[in-house]
Amino acid sequence: MYLGIDLGTSAVKTVLVDDAQRVIASESRSLATVSPQPGYSEQDPAQWIDATFATLDALKASHADALAAVAGIGLSGQMHGATLLDASLRPLRPCILWNDGRSATECRVLEQRWPALREVTGNKAMPGFTAPKLLWIAAHEPEIFAATKLVLLPKAYLRLVLSGEAVEDVSDASGSLWLDVARRDWSDAALAASGLSREHMPRLVEGCAPATILRRELARRWGMVRQPVIAGGAGDNPAGAIGIGAIRPGAAFVSLGTSGALMVPTDRIAANPDRVVHTFCHAIPGMWIQAGAILSAASCLAWLARLFGATEAELLAPLGARPQAPSPVSFLPYLAGERTPHDDPVVRGMLDGLSHGIDRAAIVQAVLEGVAFALADCRDALADAGIGIAEADVIGGGSRSAFWLAVLANVLNIPIHRFAGGETGAAFGAARLGRLAVTGEAIGDVCMQPQRIETFEPDAALVDAYAERLPAWRDLYRPRH
Repeated sequence: MYLGIDLGTSAVKTVLVDDAQRVIASESRSLATVSPQPGYSEQDPAQWIDATFATLDALKASHADALAAVAGIGLSGQMHGATLLDASLRPLRPCILWNDGRSATECRVLEQRWPALREVTGNKAMPGFTAPKLLWIAAHEPEIFAATKLVLLPKAYLRLVLSGEAVEDVSDASGSLWLDVARRDWSDAALAASGLSREHMPRLVEGCAPATILRRELARRWGMVRQPVIAGGAGDNPAGAIGIGAIRPGAAFVSLGTSGALMVPTDRIAANPDRVVHTFCHAIPGMWIQAGAILSAASCLAWLARLFGATEAELLAPLGARPQAPSPVSFLPYLAGERTPHDDPVVRGMLDGLSHGIDRAAIVQAVLEGVAFALADCRDALADAGIGIAEADVIGGGSRSAFWLAVLANVLNIPIHRFAGGETGAAFGAARLGRLAVTGEAIGDVCMQPQRIETFEPDAALVDAYAERLPAWRDLYRPRH
């Protein structure tokens, strides 16, 4: 048996997977995010631990025998968050999350201090990444910065609590701006530009490698007969790639979670930081992921559901299975700023084209289309790096909506595929990494592609209609700085 624990932004999801790669059970607990000021986004690390322990306690109550047999644990997690620990390994402040936009000024300072940043890290300095957050802390909370002895990404903090060791995998570390992505090791120059050194960093491992073991007292708490191995694990999107078998060059996929991304595994670095293409190490050796990222995807639909006082399912039901034509309303999904291709933390969302005749369904459709158009921007940025996409799989909670996937197929003009259980892809991928860390099996034998359950083919008329709308949608973007 193997456990996959996905520390997301909105929830912790834990899956229990058997040797035949069947999900035996799953548990989820919600997480809360706070915004002390506009553009800020933080979480208390204590709730990550409480939520994770709650999922495991629930699995013990419902599947004690299966949980007892767990041999390996894999972790996946929201990327980029800055968890600052003191000399006693206690958090000094709430974690600053990936969608926090406060450090735009520090991004410019960082690139000025270290002109080789883009070449070495494969990425442009953006507020979402970890390093600029530390410069902000140094400038605005100097006493916190001075007391910081260890900087961990969210899932590495969870691993520290589970094992007592500070270890990170190279895929998650890629989003810190402290990793030399070609060498898959910390960059001393990058750390120095942030006022840090290797002493502030966890040990690095590959995602499928053993990292540490579960604490003895926690193994006893959950009735495990041995102390399971904990794998290096992965950032949420690389873990999702492992979950759907996207381990070969060109196996493109879309993530429709809280945020969104269009990602392509490669066996070489194809960086394009000027167009805000992200370059991350994959969770398996010798592979990388090139990605276009948007800060709000399924969270746009959640926002609309709160606005209308309805559930997301109630919003989607009237739309049917397929679009008949583009919505007369246009939506910019920049509720928390945007990454690819704008790198604009202060831009905000927009509904355009409202009139007395517009109903709720037209607005809901516009929100789904706006996210799809933003992913088309990601597609074009990847194309500028020489990466073409002929088809894509979809993971994340948004993959449950057939209408949304039909919109994606027509906006991107490619076949879109979905799997059963695609919304738990990151946790399932983490479980696969936990298995690999224990067994040492061939990666291709474990990370197989699940059975696709449905394919959404583009419709020529709708492809043309959306292609005609895309330039006008792009014209709505107006930088605020």
